[in-house]
Amino acid sequence: MGEWGFLSSLLDAVQEHSPMVGRFWLVVMLLFRILVLATVGSDVFEDEQEEFVCNTQQPGCKPVCYDAAFPISHYRFLVFHIVVLSAPAALFVIFAVHQAAKPGRGGAPGQRARRLQPFYVGSVVARIAAELGFLLGQALLYGFRVQPLFVCRRRPCPHRVDCFVSRPTEKTVFIHFYFVVGLVSALLSLAELAHLLRKGPPPRAGCCHRLQERGPAPGQPAGAMSEPGPPPRGDLTV
Repeated sequence: MGEWGFLSSLLDAVQEHSPMVGRFWLVVMLLFRILVLATVGSDVFEDEQEEFVCNTQQPGCKPVCYDAAFPISHYRFLVFHIVVLSAPAALFVIFAVHQAAKPGRGGAPGQRARRLQPFYVGSVVARIAAELGFLLGQALLYGFRVQPLFVCRRRPCPHRVDCFVSRPTEKTVFIHFYFVVGLVSALLSLAELAHLLRKGPPPRAGCCHRLQERGPAPGQPAGAMSEPGPPPRGDLTV
């Protein structure tokens, strides 16, 4: 779990700028992806290549057949998926820290949030694109089931070779779980993007003060904005 600590801290820093639905996405990312992959996924796929057995002793045949069955390891694919998904959020945190450190660019919290919101929306869009791209890649590369038998006809295998995958049912269940988590994560990201676009940027600083200084709206009584106070008292002479 130590190698995931830095990534988790970066993701945790994003919640300062995230709405509530974005924090739900962060919980899904930390618990159901990083934690599950670090604790369960490594045990499920650690013997993926060692236990890939083929009924031949031809030198070089087993590595070629394994490469044909799994162009990229399931575990490495899922790790790369998490890294790419976390990259937009990490870049946004780095940019926000850089902007806050500039002299004279700190400003009030409302002004800072207004400057950073377009970049945060961009990070959410990049996250959605990465999420959908990896879901499609997972479906095209592996499908939704790990077959127990893989038939290989590649050279240097002298003939048709039958290769057997270890624990195919367990790996299939894990792939289904991870794909469902990916769909939930994509829906949360889409909901967050819709919320940000509907909410719009934060109001500018001082806008409420300017509204108070304006006169009454058309059709509004002149005395509705403010009532004149009593005249100052003084000595009256007749």
